Amino acid sequence: MNMEQAQHDIVAVSNFARTVLQNLADQHDWSNLELLDGLAESRALVRGLPPKRLYLHPDDQITALAHEEATGEKLFQDPEYEWVLPLHLSEKWCLARFAAVFDSIPNNDPQPKRILLATIHNDSTIVYYLMHEGVVKPRQN
Repeated sequence: MNMEQAQHDIVAVSNFARTVLQNLADQHDWSNLELLDGLAESRALVRGLPPKRLYLHPDDQITALAHEEATGEKLFQDPEYEWVLPLHLSEKWCLARFAAVFDSIPNNDPQPKRILLATIHNDSTIVYYLMHEGVVKPRQN
């Protein structure tokens, strides 16, 4: 890869991150959004607070279901800050690159590490997927 192509790729990745940040703010009502450059694999990550919790651990889900059954009311779950990795659908990723992203995330939260993959398509559609580090207990249906 030549220097010009490398510079182009860095600009593209930075643009992906800004696009995702704007999408989270405007379309999904996230707050306290930050764009953090160069934490992982020379990638920008987005960190922010969604309006409601995105993921409920299976053990917490069992407690919430028991509470709802006993009281008839849903148990409120405070939202948690999330890390978002913007990437383009055409990018090639491997487990080692994802592991490097997880390793770059500061571990000052008690929650297990997870990231929200923000996959950008050529038509500017963004699809979000949760990705956990390691093995995660399956949820109850």
